[in-house]
Amino acid sequence: MSISIHQASVPVFIQGLKGLKGVLTKAAALVEAKKWDPDALLKARLYPDMFPLIRQVQIATDFAKGGAARLAAVEVPAWDDVETSFEGLIARVDRAIAYVEGLDPAAFEGGDDRDVQLVRRGETYTFKGLDYLQAQAMPNFFFHITTAYAILRHNGVEVGKRDFLGTA
Repeated sequence: MSISIHQASVPVFIQGLKGLKGVLTKAAALVEAKKWDPDALLKARLYPDMFPLIRQVQIATDFAKGGAARLAAVEVPAWDDVETSFEGLIARVDRAIAYVEGLDPAAFEGGDDRDVQLVRRGETYTFKGLDYLQAQAMPNFFFHITTAYAILRHNGVEVGKRDFLGTA
């Protein structure tokens, strides 16, 4: 049995985004309950040379919407990175879920063999759709949602594997 590129990507992005929303929601509730400064978590990093939580969430949503858009051969929407609160980050995740869910599954047909081009640091890279999904979109998406989860867990937010998986 084979699965389509839509089946291999969209449900995975959505599940990951729902898990991300869940851990952000728990973090926001903890900040409110403990009367913490939200910036203590929003600007937290795992290491000084890594991006803070806010940027991890922005990049994760960018890989979900960008990955799905490229595989569907539609223009990748450009979103300004303006979030400064948990409410803003949660709204961005909701927006990404709605965008990915709203893509027409038929647009993904042939996406596994479609050329996908990325420009990074002035260099253009070309992948076939399946290679792009497996070697770029999914690994980067999971890296950033995992890092967001780790930042929150490291800073005392009581989340576990089921939260990360979006099944809590």
